[in-house]
Amino acid sequence: MSQTVVKKPRSIKQVLGRVLVWLLTAGCFYLVYGRTEQAAAREGKTLFDFVADFFAGADWLLWLSCMIPYSIFFFLVDAHATWRVVRWFNSKLVRYGDMLPIRASAYILSLVNEQIGKGAMTLYLLRRHAIPGWQALSSMILLGMVEIYQLLIFSAVGVFLYYDLVLEASSVIPLNQILVTVFIVAGLYFPLHLMIFRSPWFANFSLRDRDLLTAFRQARALDYLLVLLCKAPNLILAVVVYTVSLNLFDVPVEFGQMLAFLPVIFIAAALPLPFHAGALVLWTVLFPEYPEVGIFSLVMHTFFVSFNAVIGLVFLPTANRQLFDEAKT
Repeated sequence: MSQTVVKKPRSIKQVLGRVLVWLLTAGCFYLVYGRTEQAAAREGKTLFDFVADFFAGADWLLWLSCMIPYSIFFFLVDAHATWRVVRWFNSKLVRYGDMLPIRASAYILSLVNEQIGKGAMTLYLLRRHAIPGWQALSSMILLGMVEIYQLLIFSAVGVFLYYDLVLEASSVIPLNQILVTVFIVAGLYFPLHLMIFRSPWFANFSLRDRDLLTAFRQARALDYLLVLLCKAPNLILAVVVYTVSLNLFDVPVEFGQMLAFLPVIFIAAALPLPFHAGALVLWTVLFPEYPEVGIFSLVMHTFFVSFNAVIGLVFLPTANRQLFDEAKT
């Protein structure tokens, strides 16, 4: 006798949450649209002609010669950082070559949702290396925390070195005050984080014993630094690539501006808004004289994730064989 699976109706909170997310997304796009339309009107152009002229003036071949090597480099460094974390906190038997196919294939799933991609890596580590899912997932959580702190640290360095540029971009919102406050809060939390998970003073703290936070209990301060250094080349190269790309699109920016702003933009891109709407609107806030950079950011992001997915397709047969065929033997 077959059983019918009945889906539970979504709660009012879930529905309201989805509605709020899409309203915020629509508001971000409307803000970018309004500012771009105003810029087009100042030049006596229609919105379509304004955007078309912006993209027509770019050297696309040179742009591709920057983006393609950057995407490949990002994949190799990203896979290496992930492998290091898994090797340190889960199993020393995992090789770098083992991580390449599954990390690349996860980029395909990340087109839909980044968390699904991490879930696929967790499944791979369970089936191929017998690493419990909660242990592997705890490593992914630690990796995510380091990624956030990496962005904050690089942004703090950029703000410190080029504070005058940050002040110039603070005409719309008090960006200098917001960033400094965030840096201070993050700096104060990290020692507390180490105490919670490593100090005997918090031995009876229930949160500390959660299975999903196993990697935090294992990680020393030096481990966080080493993971950050493993991932740092990607962010440094991203600052260079975005600086070059914006200048190719006739938007004059300096390396210092990108060093201060790009990590913050990447954090905004991680907000749970469709189409990275948070980053889209932040571009127009940081570059009010060039609101079309919002559209530029969509082009950059779309190419980046699409090319990474292509890398994933190249490795997909190997990943499937490792994940499914060899698991049966």
